[in-house]
Amino acid sequence: MKKRVIAAVLACVMGVGLLTGCGSTAESSTTNNGATTESKTEGTATASNENLSGTITFTIWDNNLNDFIESNDMVGKFQEKYPDIDIEIEKIKDDSEYWNAMKMRASANQLPDVMFNKTFTLARFKEYLLDLSDTEAAKNNELAAGYAVDGKILGIPMTCGYEYVYYWKDMFKEAGVKVPTTWGEFEDAAKTLQDYYGKDNANFMAIACGFKDEWPDYPYMEFMPALESGNGQNWNTMATQDEPFSEGTDIYKAYSKAYELFNSGVMGKDPLGMGSDQATALFSSKQAAIIALGDWGLQNIQNQAEDTSELGAFYLPTRNTTSDPYNVIVQGDSFMGVTTHSKNPEAAKAFVEWFYSEDWYPEYLAYISSSSSMTNFPKEKDPILAEADTLCKDKQIITYDGGGDDFTAIQNETTFDYKKLGAEMLTGNFDLDSKMSELNQKWKDARTKLGIQ
Repeated sequence: MKKRVIAAVLACVMGVGLLTGCGSTAESSTTNNGATTESKTEGTATASNENLSGTITFTIWDNNLNDFIESNDMVGKFQEKYPDIDIEIEKIKDDSEYWNAMKMRASANQLPDVMFNKTFTLARFKEYLLDLSDTEAAKNNELAAGYAVDGKILGIPMTCGYEYVYYWKDMFKEAGVKVPTTWGEFEDAAKTLQDYYGKDNANFMAIACGFKDEWPDYPYMEFMPALESGNGQNWNTMATQDEPFSEGTDIYKAYSKAYELFNSGVMGKDPLGMGSDQATALFSSKQAAIIALGDWGLQNIQNQAEDTSELGAFYLPTRNTTSDPYNVIVQGDSFMGVTTHSKNPEAAKAFVEWFYSEDWYPEYLAYISSSSSMTNFPKEKDPILAEADTLCKDKQIITYDGGGDDFTAIQNETTFDYKKLGAEMLTGNFDLDSKMSELNQKWKDARTKLGIQ
């Protein structure tokens, strides 16, 4: 049986302690906490069916996953168990091109057999995804049930994602800066670093962020409202409000903090002229002291930095005082699902089961820096990431939901794009209060037009 790999090259700039399981901490405080299921032995009727045959297409955008697939002969290993199932791996350049392609292919009835989703796209593609609730992979996944749509598990998160602030310990020490534990301390630390190193290096930035690509501002623009409120369902809560951007609301407070930080000079002299890859490269070479990325970012830094012995991590401190809860975001990531367009759905399900089995998942999990989402395959955190837990023993876990149908409908109607908004904050004519007022009016009008209560 042949093994085929398709590389879909699409031109676009990119737009992406011991821990046993993802949410197994006692500090959990969220309205959408994934249910922990009892670990069961691997194997289902589908997985043991040696008569399955056909061709399935598996579409991805993740470069690390693609590298691992190629270097570890995923197709060959899968065919040791299912010799009559052929897999076509379609690699799309980045997530921006991926979502554009999936949107067009959904309309054309041409979605791949197996696709990935994010928290915020599960509802968008729900009519095109099969229910995987009866799979062992779903039953053993710690977060899958918590992200069910209309009671159906439409995607199984491949990893459990935490968000971190990476920093260079030696640079902090030389500048006399301590790891911050409140937002005010975070701002002060960044300003001190900028002043200290910027006086001799005009290109230095205390905080690296690739605003040119827009999406890298997500730790501030996407997650800070949920961190401010302690509500992982904050986007769904907004869908019930006429004026969620008013002064005093959680999103207004969060965006006020982000706006002040972005315009304080700590992002360097030209943050809008720098993309994600460049920002990460500059941080890795110590031309920046801080960068906010998910746990996946550690691998990118380690691949570029000459030495990571002084690399550390802490959680973004958005709280105002040390007596406030230290909220920390966690979310499922890369939700693998089987589409309704599949001509071989049972073969596709068998592949999903195999992907999360001992034949593949533990080895892949060891390759990446992200945490396990599977209760039957726990994983220790990388020591660099574990440091954040040592520094923050009082963290409160907030399980993040990317927003349901109502939020998505209003978002589309108003063209509210939090990542684009973050980049817009750095333009010379931006006025926060005017923008918040404008968004309030659009939001209220959209709820009325769409009949959303």
